[in-house]
Amino acid sequence: MTCKVLVTGGAGYIGSHTCKALAAAGYTPVVLDNLSAGHRWAVKWGPLVVADIADRAAVLKLIKDHDIHAIIHLAAHAYVGESIRQPLKYFRNNVTHTLALLDTLLDCGVSKLVVSSSCATYGNPQTLPITEDHPQQPISPYGESKLFIEKTLHWYERAYGMRHVILRYFNAAGADPDGEIGEEHTPETHLIPLVIGAALKISPAIEIFGNDYATADGTAVRDYVHVCDLATAHVKALDHLIGGGSSATVNLGTGRGHSIRDVISAVEAVSGSIVPVIEGPRRPGDPPALIADPQLGQSLLKWKPLNSSMHTIVRTAWQWHQNRHPEPTFSCPRGDKRLKSEDLLIQAQ
Repeated sequence: MTCKVLVTGGAGYIGSHTCKALAAAGYTPVVLDNLSAGHRWAVKWGPLVVADIADRAAVLKLIKDHDIHAIIHLAAHAYVGESIRQPLKYFRNNVTHTLALLDTLLDCGVSKLVVSSSCATYGNPQTLPITEDHPQQPISPYGESKLFIEKTLHWYERAYGMRHVILRYFNAAGADPDGEIGEEHTPETHLIPLVIGAALKISPAIEIFGNDYATADGTAVRDYVHVCDLATAHVKALDHLIGGGSSATVNLGTGRGHSIRDVISAVEAVSGSIVPVIEGPRRPGDPPALIADPQLGQSLLKWKPLNSSMHTIVRTAWQWHQNRHPEPTFSCPRGDKRLKSEDLLIQAQ
């Protein structure tokens, strides 16, 4: 009998790729998702239960019906800019609802958890690359909500024996090379799909938030990791716990940084199109650079980001979005990278 794993948020971007990786590794993913941001079409490798993580009755029934013994918890709101405007939304869902989920798991005796966290818990880094023992001083409600759950899990293990692996994502990107699933948000706020959208003429311009950072080209730098590599890390973290491994917290990144202009150049190289750009002011909550030290995850979980070159990330994402949007909506001259202020702006997260 295959081991059944509860995957909260399994209809979402990272969740669906994780479910595919779980199935390939011999697990059966059972998805719990309220579909507020996820998609039914993305659930292909196990059953879907449509409910909220805070719905105690639904979670209890799911765990009993499917004989769940481990969980991968990904369900969360995850937009830094939105969290600054709507902190209530983030603390209610990412903290209050997750606490309700943890309490239900305790009552059911489920004590092995892989939990998604974020490099946003670090805030403005004091040193680069960022190791797991770097001070955590979030500068957004999103980062604060993730840090709260990290601290909660520390005390829950001490009191209740709830073993866990916390995975601090850096920037998830790319798409399934087979084309079965990919990134699709409404509205879209992530940089790479927005740049691809501009290249596909689905949107007319990308706005760069800040061109005066202390980076090589003045734009913000991030550590991009392919979503399939992230999915593999979840499977390895689950293997670690099932094999009796102790609780751990690891970064999921590559140790390499790419600026916004680097990403735009990569999309232009893959697509053969010019990406129109408008430069704007900095945005609250955005550190100049976030780059992981990935050595702990690589040594503890035997994980390597094998698909995370910028070319591979952009190529797989381009294939996915091109297949989803074959016809352009807007026309932009190849030689004109700047548009007038009255044109529609797509803001990159």
